[in-house]
Amino acid sequence: MQLSQAQYEKIAHCLPVQRGNVSLSNLHALNAMLYVVEHGCKWRGLPKHLGNWHTIYTRMSRWTKAGVLDRVFAELQRSQIARIRIEVVSLDSTSVKVHPDGTGALKKAAPRPSVSPGAGETPRFIWLPRMTERP
Repeated sequence: MQLSQAQYEKIAHCLPVQRGNVSLSNLHALNAMLYVVEHGCKWRGLPKHLGNWHTIYTRMSRWTKAGVLDRVFAELQRSQIARIRIEVVSLDSTSVKVHPDGTGALKKAAPRPSVSPGAGETPRFIWLPRMTERP
């Protein structure tokens, strides 16, 4: 998906004003960001004709922290330029950090025995009975 100049004019008020010597327009940067979102590629995999990946990533990061992208995508939805609907969210082990204890690393302290809960306290674990003899 790429935005045309006419579509960009409808959402331009949501983007910061460019000042100084900027070689990459907001429209061009936004189209590059939409390319990454649509194709799911890595930033380094951005085609050369869309610009330097690091420049676009830096601008996207600044816009995200400032809330600019939230306003832009809300305006894209409101003006029905782009209909964005999240149907599936997927996580895998390459995007989720695991605590060192979860990877089988040695623990620094010995495990503490569990304490039985006092009256009125919620149990810290659920006990499941096991069959010791087979019928």
